[in-house]
Amino acid sequence: MNLVSLVSSGIDSPVATYLMAQQAKKMILVHADTQPFTDDQEVKIFFTLAHHLHSLCPQIQQAVIVPHSPALMHYKDKAKDRFTCVFCKRMLVRYAEAIALQHDCSAIIMGDSLGQVASQTLYNLRVVESAVEIPVLRPLIGMDKEDITRIAKDIGTYDLSIQPSQGCKAVPAKPATHTTNEQIQNEERSLAITSLVQTAIKNSEVILF
Repeated sequence: MNLVSLVSSGIDSPVATYLMAQQAKKMILVHADTQPFTDDQEVKIFFTLAHHLHSLCPQIQQAVIVPHSPALMHYKDKAKDRFTCVFCKRMLVRYAEAIALQHDCSAIIMGDSLGQVASQTLYNLRVVESAVEIPVLRPLIGMDKEDITRIAKDIGTYDLSIQPSQGCKAVPAKPATHTTNEQIQNEERSLAITSLVQTAIKNSEVILF
C-alpha cells in the first residue's frame, strides 16, 4: 500500500515513519513549513531527516513541503487562540489527505502518542482525525517517550531531531485540551478551509529521492 507520513523536525514522527515504512510499497513525507512562526532551522532539520529516512527506507520516494503559515495567520486573525493547535493539526491532515488522493495513498501516518502534549489528548486526537475521511494511523500511540527515544537512537534520527531550533510561536499560552467537534467547527466556519488547503498544496515544494 501507499502511505503519506506527516513529519516534523521532532523525535516522534520520524520514528513513526520508519516503523510504518516497512508496511508500505511507496511512502510520501509531508512537512508543514510554519515560518515565520518558527525559524528556517525547522525545514533544514526536516531535509536532513528526510534524506536519512530515505537511506533507511527506499519506499520513501518523495517529500512535500507545504507552506502552512498563511493558514495559521488566517486562523489566528479570525478565531479563538486556544484552539490553534487543534486547528493546526486538522490542517496538516487535510494537506496530507489532498496529497494522498493525488498519489493513490491509503492512509496518513502521524507521530502522536497519547497525552504527551495538548494536541494529543484523546479528545483532541478524535477532533483532529475527524477533519478527513482517509484513515489516520498512529503507530506510537501506546508508547512512552523513553520507548520512542530508544528507537530514534537505534535508527539514527535522534541526534538529527535534537538540533537547536526555535519553538513554534503560534502555540497559545493555554491550549485547549478537551476540544469538541462542535467547538472547532464553529471556529472554522468563518475560514475558507477548502481554499486554504488548495492554495497550500498548489504552492508546495516537491523533493524527489
